[in-house]
Amino acid sequence: MKEKRQPDEAQDDGPPLPKAPTGQLIEPEAWRAAEASLSGALAELAFDAGRLTERLRGAGAGAGQRLALEEAAALSWWTGDRVGADRLALWLSYRIGAAEAGGEALIRTGWAARRLAGTAGTGIAALIGDLLGDTGRGDAGFVADVVGALDGVAGLASVTRGCAAFHLWCSLDERPEHLRGLEAAVLGARLAVAGQGGLGFLPLALTGFGALTASGDSERRLGPWVQGAHRAVLAALLGLERLVAWRDRAEAATADLSGRTPARLIAALAAHPMLGAAQAEAETGASRAAVLRNLDLLETRGLVREVTGAGRYRVWAAKV
Repeated sequence: MKEKRQPDEAQDDGPPLPKAPTGQLIEPEAWRAAEASLSGALAELAFDAGRLTERLRGAGAGAGQRLALEEAAALSWWTGDRVGADRLALWLSYRIGAAEAGGEALIRTGWAARRLAGTAGTGIAALIGDLLGDTGRGDAGFVADVVGALDGVAGLASVTRGCAAFHLWCSLDERPEHLRGLEAAVLGARLAVAGQGGLGFLPLALTGFGALTASGDSERRLGPWVQGAHRAVLAALLGLERLVAWRDRAEAATADLSGRTPARLIAALAAHPMLGAAQAEAETGASRAAVLRNLDLLETRGLVREVTGAGRYRVWAAKV
């Protein structure tokens, strides 16, 4: 006979919450010394990150989201998920691919894009809460211990704090291995620009993974982090320059068209590296027929290209 569970017995219906980290996982003095030795490189990164913030203001609404999608796709190659922009667009627009082999990779990459583009609080506790979502909010001790471990670098540059947080999170055996690296990258990227306005994350992976693969002492970790982030910021600047030029060209090339759909479609294409018809329909408020008609027109005028070659689930990209 099956024994009944008593009402006051503990339930065990899900995985255990993460345990709080123990011991001194961050050595503040070592990180201070590393920051001092890299002050010149940090200043150069800060200058170009400021340029990126200014460029975003002139790139139009959606430029930050576009960068978040590009960064999330790049991070997926670092984690081994290898989600291309076309697969991500099919998932975001049509929810295609989640039930197939590798579907969890799509979901993880979409999660990273949303977190990078999000507007969560700038404090470390708020960022961790947003990172963990419902599965982690109940363990206040875990969040408090991570925050406590980072207290020693609280007075350092935000880029340094982001790097320290990244390596701390990567060391937490309490987090699932298949999520740990991606979570660490998102947390570090968000914390590296916390409270500064502009783009809500520091690009890290747009030009390679040097920022994410360094090991050794604090200086050997911070140096590649700064260098990799700087290269990614410069790539983002060039990408935004091309995007602004494309928007100007697209607006001029469609000035003869009536209605609001062409302008809204241009804005939607600027906000996504690749865009499916269903998502374009949702973002423009136009009918599917109007969206497809205008996309074909933009393609004819050399402003976009269709990237899938499919007949039903089609995806377009701006020819930036």
